[in-house]
Amino acid sequence: MKTRDARRRAADVSGGAEFDRATIRTLSRLNQEYIDAFMEADVNWYSDNLAHDFVCIESDGSFLRRDDFLRNAAHGPDVAAYTLADVRIRVYGHVALVHATGRFTRGDGTEGTSRYTDVYVLREGRWKAVAAQVTRSQESGR
Repeated sequence: MKTRDARRRAADVSGGAEFDRATIRTLSRLNQEYIDAFMEADVNWYSDNLAHDFVCIESDGSFLRRDDFLRNAAHGPDVAAYTLADVRIRVYGHVALVHATGRFTRGDGTEGTSRYTDVYVLREGRWKAVAAQVTRSQESGR
């Protein structure tokens, strides 16, 4: 079961440089598409939208380079549902930070919360993710 509540939620935007609404809409869309790609094991989306030097620090502390991240993504999510609860986007010229909180449910019914920061850089007219860091907390299962 996939949820796409983030499209209905307004992003909290701030930053040290001027930005326009189109930039915020683009980054909001990319953030939701990133989550959708996670839930759908859409390696093609990641291939198109992750910079070649992309790195990720997973919730278990492991460090993944782009190729390892793509291989992991192909296996599909370890959750049955994921809903964004809060998104904050900060733009600093050609760099943007996307901070978000999400609620997830695993296949066994246990629930948890994740918080992440994705870093995007504007390169050749396109925003590309260059880094991600994820933290998860386990909550009581229902």
